[in-house]
Amino acid sequence: MSAPLPRAFFDRLPEEVAPDLLGCVLERSFPQGTVAVRLTEVEAYAGPLDPASHAYRGRTDRNAVMFGPPGHAYVYFTYGMHYCVNLVCLEEGIAAAVLIRAGEIVEGRELAMARRPRSSERDLARGPARLCEALAIDRALYGADVCDPESPLRVLPGAPAAEVRTGPRTGVTSAKDVPWRFWIDGDPSVSAYRLHTPRRRGPEARR
Repeated sequence: MSAPLPRAFFDRLPEEVAPDLLGCVLERSFPQGTVAVRLTEVEAYAGPLDPASHAYRGRTDRNAVMFGPPGHAYVYFTYGMHYCVNLVCLEEGIAAAVLIRAGEIVEGRELAMARRPRSSERDLARGPARLCEALAIDRALYGADVCDPESPLRVLPGAPAAEVRTGPRTGVTSAKDVPWRFWIDGDPSVSAYRLHTPRRRGPEARR
C-alpha cells in the first residue's frame, strides 16, 4: 500500500495545494474493504481572507479543525441533507482548506454502489455530497488525519493530471468569480458548474 501524502504537501496555500491534489487518491477504509476515489475536481478556500470560506468570520465549533495543523479533514453538514469534506491547508492557526468536489471510483466500486444503489457509475462520486455518500464520510471523520497510514481516511499520491483547467467556484455567493475551482479537463466525473441558488437552510447549516 502506498504511503499517504506527507503533511508538508498540505502546508501551503490552498490555491497551490488544490491543483496538485488532482489525480491523487482519497481512500476510505471499512471493515468490508476500501473505497478509493481518484480526485478530479477541487476548490480552494482561503479562510479569513476569503468571504466564501467558512472561516471568514473567525473560529467556531463548526470550523475549529480548519485552524489546526494541515492534513486533517474538515467535514461539515450542509442544507440539512449532505456532508462535504475539505482538506486543511497551511500551518496551525491559519484557516484554509480545499473542498473535494468530485472524483472517479477506482477501488471498492461495489461498496460505493451499495451506498448509492440508484447512481450511474459516472455519478457515483460526481459532486461533493455524492462523493461523501459513496465513501460514507460524515462527522465521525471530522478531524481525521489524512496523512496517517492508520487513519480511516487517507490521501495517497497518484498520477499527475494531464491537463488542469481552472475557473470560478461553484455555488457560492461571495467571491464567486475567484478562479479557484480546479478540474481535470474532459473527465466525465467532473460535476456541472452552477451559479449559486439561495436555499432554505437548516439549523446545522447556519452554525
